[in-house]
Amino acid sequence: MAENSYMKLLYHHFISNAIYLLLAPLLILASNHFSASTTDNLHSLWKGMQSNIPMVIICVCIFGFFTSFYILNHPKPVYLVDFSCYKPGEAHKVTREASLKQFFLNKHFTKESQAFQRKMMERCGLGEKTYLPESLLGKEIDSSMVEARKETMMVIFGAIDRLFETTGVKTKDIGVLIVNCSLYNPTPSLSALIINHYKLRGNVISYNLGGMGCSAGLISVDLAKQTLQVHRNCYALIVSTENITLNGYLGNDRSMLVTNCLFRVGGAAILLSNRPSDKHRSKYVLTNTVRTQKGAYDHFYNCVVQKEDDDGYLGVSLSKDLMSVAGEVLKANITTLGPLVLPMSEQLLFMVVLFLRKVLNLKIKPYIPDFKIAFEHFCIHAGGRAVLDELEKNLNLRSWHMEPSRMTLYRFGNTSSSSLWYELAYSEAKGRIKKGDRVWQIAFGSGFKCNSAVWRALKEVKAGEKENPWIDEINDFPVLVPKMVPLSL
Repeated sequence: MAENSYMKLLYHHFISNAIYLLLAPLLILASNHFSASTTDNLHSLWKGMQSNIPMVIICVCIFGFFTSFYILNHPKPVYLVDFSCYKPGEAHKVTREASLKQFFLNKHFTKESQAFQRKMMERCGLGEKTYLPESLLGKEIDSSMVEARKETMMVIFGAIDRLFETTGVKTKDIGVLIVNCSLYNPTPSLSALIINHYKLRGNVISYNLGGMGCSAGLISVDLAKQTLQVHRNCYALIVSTENITLNGYLGNDRSMLVTNCLFRVGGAAILLSNRPSDKHRSKYVLTNTVRTQKGAYDHFYNCVVQKEDDDGYLGVSLSKDLMSVAGEVLKANITTLGPLVLPMSEQLLFMVVLFLRKVLNLKIKPYIPDFKIAFEHFCIHAGGRAVLDELEKNLNLRSWHMEPSRMTLYRFGNTSSSSLWYELAYSEAKGRIKKGDRVWQIAFGSGFKCNSAVWRALKEVKAGEKENPWIDEINDFPVLVPKMVPLSL
């Protein structure tokens, strides 16, 4: 195994540097032929240019035109100035058993449903310090709009306040606002709520994304990127969150009970900029976004659905085919992303194996590109332990690469679209992000979608004490989370 790794590394370096190996002999030959006669030829060329000034001016103008056209139409860099993840207070912290007891205040659960949730809680990968909203921590479950709004305001304002504090950006400087929350969409919208609370300027460009699942955070990043290509010298504020108050399931359908065991309170605020002056203080630059949508096919569309059960209780139903669907969408996503990020050595291997399988009909396994060569860090949506186990196997990742995702699931639970930012914050708190490192964020969502974003670190990122939710306990991680076979629905 070790010999194969060394041989592959040697192959990778050979292909990556092949152009230099080929150019070296040519440069040697060119240097041998370089003589005084060549200098005379250059001198003659200079004399000729001096005698034909109009043609030189025309050539310079044409070169300047095309250079200016390229600069004006080349996509402007999008910088991630900073981000902030909300960390609830001690009053919202619950153990696995305490969270179950709170949900069991619902008298509609049968003994079988209670037993199923208890077994699921043991297998889902959550730890003993996740967070629930105040509405689920009282003597009765309160799923009112008042409590839902209270939870959302606590999370959103908490994350944004800390982000503004650490970056020093003024509210009047925000030109683009994008909010994503899949299952809670009140009127006025959450984007209007933020505009009202922070008194954002009247011409702020605002979007409110709903119903797009756990991958909506990366959809927001892609939308912000496209918007920042149009508007110059602009800040974009992204807010990713989910509401737990209105989305606890109180029925007995097993396909809907899983969400009670996974989803917890959380949210993140992200500040993007296209201002050249922000490059020196930004953490990352966005290099790629890839969105894959399979909603045209019923098999994918019906995989995650919000609906009423047979007794009229509202919940989110997860199909038994969720893992296979996620695998197919992931394959489609990385097929698009691969050529953008993988070195030529990996693309060459992939094409050779594809040729052998499709053209020569050889019965060999398809080649899975080694994304560890393209990325130093992986932030995979902490949707559940089964999802993380499957991606670890499919992408051939090591436990070190999966650590941010597994520890985020353990410490904070599934916080929906914001989980990717808790994972990146974990890597920062561990001091792992070095200048030039590449980070791959990947998330799945209802519809069914798979979205990716790739960032490159502009400097060695050191975790601050204020904006990082891990900073006061990072030395306690990683912890061992035993692998278990997931419970069938």
